[in-house]
Amino acid sequence: MPTVERPASITGMDVLLAVLLVLVIGLLFAQTPSRRESARTAYRLAALERRLALVMQHLGVPDPDPLPVEVQEHLARGDKIQAIAAYRKATGVGLAEAKEAVEAAVRRGLHV
Repeated sequence: MPTVERPASITGMDVLLAVLLVLVIGLLFAQTPSRRESARTAYRLAALERRLALVMQHLGVPDPDPLPVEVQEHLARGDKIQAIAAYRKATGVGLAEAKEAVEAAVRRGLHV
């Protein structure tokens, strides 16, 4: 007589694991800031940096973290890519950090 295989039944443990998985994924999405929030924060930070640079310039306060001379020279020639490479070489930071530092200096007008 042929044996009939029964489909595996879903146990309470399977349901519990599925619910926990959905909850964990939901919490991860809830904790991750949206791109819009990140872009807004970056915009506000850049605006604050510009304002602070203007106040420092008006008061005659020197920049506490000036760009290396080689970076300033590249920026004066309009060569931003070489300026980023020189900043990385001088400071040892990664590409993203160097790019942000050079672009922030350009926004503040510190390359002149």
